[in-house]
Amino acid sequence: MRVFISLKLGVCRTFQPARSAAASTLAGTCKRNVLAPWLIALAFALTAQQGYACTLNVTGVNFGSYDVFSNTALDSTGNIDVNCPNGVGYSMALTAGGGTHTQRVMGSGTDTLNYNLYTAANRAVIWGDATSGTVTVNGTGIGVNVNHVVYGRIPALQNVHAGSYSDIIIVELTF
Repeated sequence: MRVFISLKLGVCRTFQPARSAAASTLAGTCKRNVLAPWLIALAFALTAQQGYACTLNVTGVNFGSYDVFSNTALDSTGNIDVNCPNGVGYSMALTAGGGTHTQRVMGSGTDTLNYNLYTAANRAVIWGDATSGTVTVNGTGIGVNVNHVVYGRIPALQNVHAGSYSDIIIVELTF
């Protein structure tokens, strides 16, 4: 992968007022800064490092119909397939969505339904961003898709109105 970094050799002095600096930039009268050669050397060092590309394929958690009278929690699963080059380490975090990491919330208009997402089938550890007692899921690329199951649970006996409930969770992949 190629990384392109564009640097201008002319850098305006930072002590100028913003309006003056902007006017100088537009007029092309910026003075050369002694940092420019250093920045160019940094740019070459950055482009010399090997770039990696990882891809995600996500299948959301679909709980189906929720029975407000059931004494049993409603469980379901989703999947996140990660494809990174061989040996590339990665970490996946899930955002809180409409609630918090410790209590995610789906919405239907003004009505809400509590749920959460977990790292394992026993649903003991919340998948989040490594804050508030949550964890991220880590892995190492093998050049093909690696499947990570997302375990979801809606607690039993929530008194909610009928409707279609949803939430948006973003997968944050760091590699």
